[in-house]
Amino acid sequence: MLKEKIYIASDHAGFNLKQKICIYLKEKNIIFEDLGTNNAQSCDYPDFAHLLASKINSNCFGILICGTGIGISIAANKHKNIRCALCHEGLSAKLSRQHNDANVLALGGRLIGIEMAINIIENFIQTPFDGDRHIRRIQKIEVD
Repeated sequence: MLKEKIYIASDHAGFNLKQKICIYLKEKNIIFEDLGTNNAQSCDYPDFAHLLASKINSNCFGILICGTGIGISIAANKHKNIRCALCHEGLSAKLSRQHNDANVLALGGRLIGIEMAINIIENFIQTPFDGDRHIRRIQKIEVD
């Protein structure tokens, strides 16, 4: 793993997948912190996106899960220095790291199963940023 820790959070629609991912992370001895939600009762995805985004630094990754991954990724990407990539398969996760230096992964809890989620997560956390020409492109993302 390229980072020291993973923060993970979801809304109610992503709760079940988050629970399964936490079991996987624990089995692999990957250090993580579950920021909630802690049940499947209806809640607001932006709250969890904002909480997780506030924790992200250069030594960690984040994983966010809502029903589709769309809303929670939009909310996370409102934060400075967050590059949240919504991925549905492993190649996009790998490329989001190589080319975009993504630091947060968004998943759709209603769209993918645990096997695909694990494949996506492994590609995401094991892939380094390529740097080089991609640095100037990333610098052009944030605007004042």
